[in-house]
Amino acid sequence: MEKLWQVLEETPLQTGTFTIQGVFISLLLAFVLGQALAWVYYLTHSGLSYSKSFVQSLIILTVMVAMVITVIGNNIITAFGLMGALALVRFRNVLKDSRDLAFVFSTLVIGLAAGSHRYATAILGTVIVCAIIVYLFLTDFGAHEPRNGFLRFSLKGPIQPDHPVMGILNRFCTSFTLLSRQEAGIAGTAEYAYQVLVRNTSRNEQMLAELEQVNGLDSINLTLQEKILEV
Repeated sequence: MEKLWQVLEETPLQTGTFTIQGVFISLLLAFVLGQALAWVYYLTHSGLSYSKSFVQSLIILTVMVAMVITVIGNNIITAFGLMGALALVRFRNVLKDSRDLAFVFSTLVIGLAAGSHRYATAILGTVIVCAIIVYLFLTDFGAHEPRNGFLRFSLKGPIQPDHPVMGILNRFCTSFTLLSRQEAGIAGTAEYAYQVLVRNTSRNEQMLAELEQVNGLDSINLTLQEKILEV
């Protein structure tokens, strides 16, 4: 096992010598690891910004970076020449999701490790990064349930402190503030707007159902940041 680890940690870049076998292994490993990262991206992606070309580019980028490192080697002149050539290329594709940027950066690092023949580092790094991504996906880490929002409704007659609406809001909301009251001019109907901080988002439907049972209450609308509930 130790001998295998030593073989994987060989770094021909230190001697400046490359063999066809070493280059082939580097590019093949970059392809395999890039594909593993692309599969993890595919399985854990959520949202509307999915792109097949982006997933394929993760694999291509990993292989190309490994090839770039192989081409450069220890030759500083080649490195500066390659930097000048890449400076002429303009990349106009803008990544809207910071998570996509993290995947691109991961492919670059993996490609660097594979191209410099640090095979064990490339493999171990890919396994750990993929495990972290899967963990974050399964645990839904960082998710925030919106609790602050706006409640709007129409009501005939004024709202007194002992009104049923006040009792409902006291039970389901941590706090609530009247933002506006506009007369609709129809049989004494007024439109109310409250800023609310709900106690438990899983009980929003129950709160709306109880508000709907209040006499004279109509056009109830609850907006919680990115979520909208209506009855």
